[in-house]
Amino acid sequence: MQEWSFGEDTLDETKRRIARIVTAAALGVALALACLRLGVLEKLACSVGDAGCPTTGEPAGRLPQVTRLTPVEVAQSGAYVALGDSYSSGEGVYDLDDQPVNDGADRCHRATGSYVPLVAQAYRFNGGTEFFACSGATTADLLSGQHGRPPQVGRAGPRTSLVTLSIGGNDAGFTKVLTGCIVKLPGSSACVEQEAAVERRIKELSSSVLTVLKELRVRAPGARVIVLGYPRPFPANPVESVDNLSPQDQRWLNGMTRRLNDTVGAVAAGFDRMLDSFEAPGSVEYVDAYDAFTGHEVGRPEPYLNGLHVDMGDLQVNARSYHPTGAGYRRFADLVTRQIARGPGRTMHNIRVSTP
Repeated sequence: MQEWSFGEDTLDETKRRIARIVTAAALGVALALACLRLGVLEKLACSVGDAGCPTTGEPAGRLPQVTRLTPVEVAQSGAYVALGDSYSSGEGVYDLDDQPVNDGADRCHRATGSYVPLVAQAYRFNGGTEFFACSGATTADLLSGQHGRPPQVGRAGPRTSLVTLSIGGNDAGFTKVLTGCIVKLPGSSACVEQEAAVERRIKELSSSVLTVLKELRVRAPGARVIVLGYPRPFPANPVESVDNLSPQDQRWLNGMTRRLNDTVGAVAAGFDRMLDSFEAPGSVEYVDAYDAFTGHEVGRPEPYLNGLHVDMGDLQVNARSYHPTGAGYRRFADLVTRQIARGPGRTMHNIRVSTP
Protein backbone atom coordinates (compact mmCIF):
# COMPACT_ATOMS: atom_id res chain seq x y z
CA MET A 1 0.00 0.00 0.00
CA GLN A 2 1.33 3.39 -0.91
CA GLU A 3 1.85 5.85 1.96
CA TRP A 4 1.64 9.56 1.67
CA SER A 5 3.92 11.82 3.71
CA PHE A 6 4.82 15.48 3.81
CA GLY A 7 8.23 16.86 4.11
CA GLU A 8 9.09 19.71 6.48
CA ASP A 9 9.01 22.39 3.70
CA THR A 10 5.59 21.25 2.52
CA LEU A 11 4.16 21.29 6.04
CA ASP A 12 5.45 24.79 6.77
CA GLU A 13 3.98 26.12 3.53
CA THR A 14 0.58 24.64 4.35
CA LYS A 15 0.58 26.24 7.79
CA ARG A 16 1.40 29.64 6.32
CA ARG A 17 -1.45 29.32 3.77
CA ILE A 18 -3.94 28.45 6.49
CA ALA A 19 -2.81 31.44 8.53
CA ARG A 20 -3.36 33.81 5.59
CA ILE A 21 -6.85 32.45 5.04
CA VAL A 22 -7.79 32.91 8.68
CA THR A 23 -6.36 36.44 8.73
CA ALA A 24 -8.26 37.40 5.57
CA ALA A 25 -11.50 36.01 6.96
CA ALA A 26 -11.09 37.95 10.19
CA LEU A 27 -10.35 41.14 8.26
CA GLY A 28 -13.43 40.61 6.06
CA VAL A 29 -15.68 40.24 9.08
CA ALA A 30 -14.24 43.40 10.62
CA LEU A 31 -14.72 45.38 7.43
CA ALA A 32 -18.29 44.11 7.07
CA LEU A 33 -19.14 45.21 10.58
CA ALA A 34 -17.56 48.59 9.95
CA CYS A 35 -19.53 49.03 6.73
CA LEU A 36 -22.77 48.24 8.52
CA ARG A 37 -22.02 50.94 11.07
CA LEU A 38 -21.00 53.46 8.41
CA GLY A 39 -23.97 52.64 6.13
CA VAL A 40 -21.68 51.81 3.23
CA LEU A 41 -23.62 48.70 2.29
CA GLU A 42 -26.91 50.62 2.14
CA LYS A 43 -25.35 53.31 -0.03
CA LEU A 44 -23.80 50.70 -2.28
CA ALA A 45 -27.16 48.90 -2.67
CA CYS A 46 -28.95 52.21 -3.32
CA SER A 47 -26.49 53.32 -6.02
CA VAL A 48 -26.19 49.95 -7.74
CA GLY A 49 -29.62 48.35 -7.36
CA ASP A 50 -31.88 51.33 -6.56
CA ALA A 51 -32.91 49.50 -3.40
CA GLY A 52 -32.64 50.38 0.23
CA CYS A 53 -32.31 54.07 -0.48
CA PRO A 54 -33.12 56.24 2.56
CA THR A 55 -36.23 58.46 2.46
CA THR A 56 -35.95 62.00 3.72
CA GLY A 57 -38.53 64.81 3.59
CA GLU A 58 -41.67 64.45 1.38
CA PRO A 59 -42.03 61.06 -0.31
CA ALA A 60 -41.55 61.19 -4.07
CA GLY A 61 -44.29 60.15 -6.53
CA ARG A 62 -47.39 61.10 -4.52
CA LEU A 63 -50.72 60.36 -6.22
CA PRO A 64 -52.88 63.26 -7.51
CA GLN A 65 -55.69 64.40 -5.24
CA VAL A 66 -59.21 63.81 -6.60
CA THR A 67 -62.05 65.96 -5.20
CA ARG A 68 -65.73 65.60 -6.06
CA LEU A 69 -67.32 68.98 -6.81
CA THR A 70 -70.51 70.26 -5.21
CA PRO A 71 -73.39 71.36 -7.47
CA VAL A 72 -72.55 75.03 -6.91
CA GLU A 73 -68.86 74.45 -7.67
CA VAL A 74 -69.81 72.73 -10.92
CA ALA A 75 -72.09 75.59 -11.96
CA GLN A 76 -69.53 78.30 -11.20
CA SER A 77 -66.48 76.54 -12.61
CA GLY A 78 -66.92 77.91 -16.15
CA ALA A 79 -69.29 80.03 -18.22
CA TYR A 80 -73.04 80.48 -17.77
CA VAL A 81 -74.85 80.27 -21.13
CA ALA A 82 -78.55 81.29 -21.23
CA LEU A 83 -80.60 79.82 -24.08
CA GLY A 84 -84.25 79.35 -24.91
CA ASP A 85 -87.34 81.20 -26.06
CA SER A 86 -89.19 84.39 -25.10
CA TYR A 87 -89.69 83.28 -21.49
CA SER A 88 -85.91 83.42 -21.13
CA SER A 89 -85.15 86.33 -23.47
CA GLY A 90 -87.31 88.76 -21.52
CA GLU A 91 -90.05 89.41 -24.06
CA GLY A 92 -92.47 90.54 -21.38
CA VAL A 93 -90.31 93.55 -20.46
CA TYR A 94 -88.35 94.05 -23.67
CA ASP A 95 -89.98 97.24 -24.94
CA LEU A 96 -89.63 98.76 -21.48
CA ASP A 97 -85.82 98.47 -21.63
CA ASP A 98 -83.57 101.33 -22.71
CA GLN A 99 -81.65 99.02 -25.06
CA PRO A 100 -81.15 95.32 -25.78
CA VAL A 101 -78.41 93.56 -23.86
CA ASN A 102 -76.09 92.53 -26.71
CA ASP A 103 -75.56 92.28 -30.45
CA GLY A 104 -78.55 90.79 -32.25
CA ALA A 105 -80.78 91.19 -29.22
CA ASP A 106 -83.11 93.58 -31.05
CA ARG A 107 -84.34 90.72 -33.25
CA CYS A 108 -84.52 88.29 -30.34
CA HIS A 109 -85.94 90.76 -27.79
CA ARG A 110 -83.30 90.01 -25.17
CA ALA A 111 -83.88 92.30 -22.21
CA THR A 112 -81.97 93.24 -19.10
CA GLY A 113 -85.19 92.63 -17.18
CA SER A 114 -85.04 88.89 -17.90
CA TYR A 115 -84.09 86.45 -15.15
CA VAL A 116 -80.70 85.85 -16.81
CA PRO A 117 -78.91 89.02 -15.62
CA LEU A 118 -80.32 88.44 -12.13
CA VAL A 119 -78.85 84.92 -12.01
CA ALA A 120 -75.53 86.32 -13.26
CA GLN A 121 -75.56 88.78 -10.36
CA ALA A 122 -76.37 86.12 -7.79
CA TYR A 123 -73.42 83.87 -8.66
CA ARG A 124 -69.87 84.50 -9.81
CA PHE A 125 -69.22 82.40 -12.91
CA ASN A 126 -65.52 81.97 -13.66
CA GLY A 127 -66.14 82.08 -17.42
CA GLY A 128 -68.65 84.94 -17.37
CA THR A 129 -72.23 84.99 -18.71
CA GLU A 130 -73.40 84.63 -22.32
CA PHE A 131 -77.03 85.47 -23.09
CA PHE A 132 -78.46 84.07 -26.35
CA ALA A 133 -82.12 83.25 -25.68
CA CYS A 134 -84.37 84.43 -28.51
CA SER A 135 -88.06 85.22 -28.62
CA GLY A 136 -90.04 82.87 -30.83
CA ALA A 137 -87.42 80.11 -30.70
CA THR A 138 -88.45 76.51 -31.33
CA THR A 139 -86.33 73.43 -30.78
CA ALA A 140 -85.51 73.53 -34.51
CA ASP A 141 -84.31 77.13 -34.15
CA LEU A 142 -82.02 76.14 -31.30
CA LEU A 143 -80.46 73.55 -33.59
CA SER A 144 -80.31 75.46 -36.89
CA GLY A 145 -80.31 79.18 -36.06
CA GLN A 146 -82.75 82.05 -36.13
CA HIS A 147 -82.83 85.51 -37.75
CA GLY A 148 -79.58 84.70 -39.56
CA ARG A 149 -77.78 84.07 -36.29
CA PRO A 150 -75.82 80.91 -35.36
CA PRO A 151 -77.67 78.05 -33.64
CA GLN A 152 -78.15 78.59 -29.93
CA VAL A 153 -76.80 75.16 -29.02
CA GLY A 154 -73.52 76.11 -30.69
CA ARG A 155 -73.01 78.81 -28.07
CA ALA A 156 -72.27 76.12 -25.49
CA GLY A 157 -68.76 74.70 -25.37
CA PRO A 158 -66.20 72.84 -23.24
CA ARG A 159 -65.88 75.84 -20.91
CA THR A 160 -69.64 76.00 -20.30
CA SER A 161 -70.54 74.95 -16.75
CA LEU A 162 -74.19 76.06 -16.56
CA VAL A 163 -76.96 76.27 -19.17
CA THR A 164 -80.46 77.58 -18.52
CA LEU A 165 -83.14 76.82 -21.05
CA SER A 166 -86.85 77.32 -21.63
CA ILE A 167 -88.25 75.63 -24.71
CA GLY A 168 -91.36 73.92 -26.05
CA GLY A 169 -94.06 76.57 -25.99
CA ASN A 170 -93.51 77.63 -29.58
CA ASP A 171 -93.28 74.02 -30.76
CA ALA A 172 -96.71 73.46 -29.22
CA GLY A 173 -97.94 76.60 -31.00
CA PHE A 174 -99.11 78.28 -27.81
CA THR A 175 -99.05 81.81 -29.24
CA LYS A 176 -101.33 80.83 -32.09
CA VAL A 177 -103.47 78.72 -29.78
CA LEU A 178 -103.92 81.59 -27.34
CA THR A 179 -104.82 83.92 -30.19
CA GLY A 180 -107.44 81.45 -31.37
CA CYS A 181 -108.88 81.36 -27.89
CA ILE A 182 -109.07 85.14 -27.55
CA VAL A 183 -110.22 86.03 -31.06
CA LYS A 184 -113.51 84.13 -31.07
CA LEU A 185 -117.18 84.82 -30.62
CA PRO A 186 -118.43 84.83 -27.03
CA GLY A 187 -119.69 81.41 -26.06
CA SER A 188 -117.75 79.70 -28.85
CA SER A 189 -115.91 76.43 -28.18
CA ALA A 190 -113.19 77.29 -30.69
CA CYS A 191 -110.58 77.37 -27.90
CA VAL A 192 -110.94 73.81 -26.65
CA GLU A 193 -111.52 72.50 -30.17
CA GLN A 194 -107.75 72.94 -30.71
CA GLU A 195 -106.97 70.17 -28.23
CA ALA A 196 -106.24 67.35 -30.68
CA ALA A 197 -103.75 69.43 -32.65
CA VAL A 198 -102.05 70.76 -29.51
CA GLU A 199 -101.71 67.29 -28.00
CA ARG A 200 -100.17 65.97 -31.20
CA ARG A 201 -97.58 68.74 -31.24
CA ILE A 202 -96.77 68.23 -27.56
CA LYS A 203 -96.30 64.50 -28.14
CA GLU A 204 -93.91 65.19 -31.02
CA LEU A 205 -91.95 67.52 -28.76
CA SER A 206 -90.30 64.67 -26.81
CA SER A 207 -87.90 63.66 -29.57
CA SER A 208 -86.91 67.23 -30.47
CA VAL A 209 -86.21 68.18 -26.84
CA LEU A 210 -84.10 65.04 -26.52
CA THR A 211 -82.13 66.07 -29.60
CA VAL A 212 -81.43 69.50 -28.07
CA LEU A 213 -80.20 67.91 -24.83
CA LYS A 214 -77.95 65.53 -26.76
CA GLU A 215 -76.42 68.40 -28.73
CA LEU A 216 -75.78 70.38 -25.58
CA ARG A 217 -74.20 67.30 -24.01
CA VAL A 218 -71.79 66.91 -26.93
CA ARG A 219 -70.71 70.53 -26.74
CA ALA A 220 -70.64 70.97 -22.95
CA PRO A 221 -70.16 67.48 -21.46
CA GLY A 222 -69.57 68.66 -17.91
CA ALA A 223 -72.27 71.32 -17.65
CA ARG A 224 -75.36 71.46 -15.51
CA VAL A 225 -78.36 72.07 -17.79
CA ILE A 226 -81.35 73.61 -16.01
CA VAL A 227 -84.59 73.37 -18.00
CA LEU A 228 -87.25 75.81 -16.81
CA GLY A 229 -90.94 74.97 -17.20
CA TYR A 230 -93.82 77.37 -17.83
CA PRO A 231 -96.10 78.87 -15.16
CA ARG A 232 -99.83 78.25 -15.00
CA PRO A 233 -101.27 81.35 -16.70
CA PHE A 234 -104.64 81.44 -14.91
CA PRO A 235 -105.92 80.62 -11.42
CA ALA A 236 -106.36 76.93 -10.71
CA ASN A 237 -110.13 77.50 -10.34
CA PRO A 238 -111.03 80.54 -12.44
CA VAL A 239 -114.50 82.00 -11.94
CA GLU A 240 -114.44 85.08 -14.18
CA SER A 241 -113.76 85.68 -17.85
CA VAL A 242 -110.44 87.36 -18.72
CA ASP A 243 -109.55 88.76 -22.15
CA ASN A 244 -112.57 87.01 -23.71
CA LEU A 245 -111.43 83.75 -22.13
CA SER A 246 -114.17 81.96 -20.22
CA PRO A 247 -113.37 80.00 -17.05
CA GLN A 248 -113.58 76.84 -19.18
CA ASP A 249 -111.07 78.27 -21.66
CA GLN A 250 -108.71 79.21 -18.84
CA ARG A 251 -108.88 75.76 -17.28
CA TRP A 252 -108.18 74.20 -20.68
CA LEU A 253 -105.15 76.44 -21.28
CA ASN A 254 -103.89 75.59 -17.79
CA GLY A 255 -104.26 71.90 -18.63
CA MET A 256 -102.30 72.24 -21.87
CA THR A 257 -99.54 74.03 -19.99
CA ARG A 258 -99.45 71.15 -17.52
CA ARG A 259 -99.14 68.59 -20.32
CA LEU A 260 -96.38 70.57 -21.99
CA ASN A 261 -94.42 70.80 -18.73
CA ASP A 262 -94.86 67.12 -17.98
CA THR A 263 -93.60 66.15 -21.43
CA VAL A 264 -90.46 68.30 -21.27
CA GLY A 265 -89.86 67.37 -17.64
CA ALA A 266 -90.04 63.65 -18.39
CA VAL A 267 -87.43 63.96 -21.15
CA ALA A 268 -85.11 65.93 -18.87
CA ALA A 269 -85.51 63.47 -16.00
CA GLY A 270 -84.85 60.48 -18.24
CA PHE A 271 -81.73 62.07 -19.67
CA ASP A 272 -80.38 62.83 -16.20
CA ARG A 273 -81.02 59.27 -15.01
CA MET A 274 -78.94 58.05 -17.92
CA LEU A 275 -76.06 60.38 -16.99
CA ASP A 276 -76.19 59.26 -13.39
CA SER A 277 -76.27 55.56 -14.27
CA PHE A 278 -72.99 55.96 -16.17
CA GLU A 279 -71.56 58.23 -13.43
CA ALA A 280 -71.01 60.84 -16.12
CA PRO A 281 -70.24 64.46 -15.23
CA GLY A 282 -72.88 67.14 -15.65
CA SER A 283 -76.64 66.96 -15.19
CA VAL A 284 -80.02 67.82 -16.69
CA GLU A 285 -82.36 69.34 -14.11
CA TYR A 286 -85.98 70.28 -14.65
CA VAL A 287 -87.55 73.13 -12.67
CA ASP A 288 -91.33 72.80 -12.62
CA ALA A 289 -92.61 76.38 -12.63
CA TYR A 290 -96.28 75.45 -13.05
CA ASP A 291 -97.36 76.71 -9.61
CA ALA A 292 -94.67 79.38 -9.34
CA PHE A 293 -97.05 82.27 -10.06
CA THR A 294 -99.85 81.10 -7.76
CA GLY A 295 -101.78 84.14 -6.53
CA HIS A 296 -100.27 86.27 -9.31
CA GLU A 297 -101.84 84.77 -12.44
CA VAL A 298 -103.45 86.79 -15.24
CA GLY A 299 -106.52 88.56 -13.87
CA ARG A 300 -105.13 88.84 -10.33
CA PRO A 301 -104.50 92.27 -8.75
CA GLU A 302 -100.67 91.89 -8.97
CA PRO A 303 -100.06 89.53 -11.89
CA TYR A 304 -96.65 88.05 -12.72
CA LEU A 305 -97.83 87.62 -16.32
CA ASN A 306 -98.90 90.35 -18.68
CA GLY A 307 -102.49 90.09 -19.84
CA LEU A 308 -103.60 91.02 -23.32
CA HIS A 309 -101.85 94.17 -24.60
CA VAL A 310 -103.00 95.73 -27.86
CA ASP A 311 -101.05 98.42 -29.70
CA MET A 312 -103.93 100.70 -30.62
CA GLY A 313 -101.94 102.56 -33.26
CA ASP A 314 -101.63 99.58 -35.59
CA LEU A 315 -104.27 97.42 -33.89
CA GLN A 316 -101.87 94.56 -33.22
CA VAL A 317 -101.38 92.40 -30.16
CA ASN A 318 -98.20 93.43 -28.40
CA ALA A 319 -95.69 90.59 -28.14
CA ARG A 320 -95.32 90.99 -24.39
CA SER A 321 -98.89 89.71 -23.91
CA TYR A 322 -98.97 86.63 -21.71
CA HIS A 323 -95.26 86.85 -20.95
CA PRO A 324 -93.77 87.47 -17.49
CA THR A 325 -93.71 90.93 -16.00
CA GLY A 326 -90.66 92.28 -14.20
CA ALA A 327 -91.92 90.63 -11.01
CA GLY A 328 -92.45 87.39 -12.93
CA TYR A 329 -88.86 87.35 -14.17
CA ARG A 330 -87.63 88.01 -10.65
CA ARG A 331 -89.63 84.98 -9.55
CA PHE A 332 -87.99 82.94 -12.32
CA ALA A 333 -84.57 84.16 -11.15
CA ASP A 334 -85.41 82.95 -7.67
CA LEU A 335 -86.34 79.51 -9.01
CA VAL A 336 -83.11 79.22 -10.97
CA THR A 337 -80.80 80.43 -8.20
CA ARG A 338 -82.43 78.03 -5.74
CA GLN A 339 -81.94 75.17 -8.20
CA ILE A 340 -78.27 76.09 -8.63
CA ALA A 341 -77.82 75.81 -4.87
CA ARG A 342 -79.95 72.65 -4.54
CA GLY A 343 -78.49 70.63 -7.37
CA PRO A 344 -80.02 67.65 -9.19
CA GLY A 345 -80.91 65.74 -6.04
CA ARG A 346 -78.16 63.20 -6.59
CA THR A 347 -74.38 63.02 -6.39
CA MET A 348 -72.54 65.07 -8.99
CA HIS A 349 -69.84 63.11 -10.81
CA ASN A 350 -67.70 66.13 -11.73
CA ILE A 351 -64.25 65.97 -10.14
CA ARG A 352 -61.22 68.19 -9.70
CA VAL A 353 -57.77 66.60 -10.00
CA SER A 354 -54.87 68.42 -8.32
CA THR A 355 -51.22 67.40 -8.30
CA PRO A 356 -49.10 67.76 -5.13
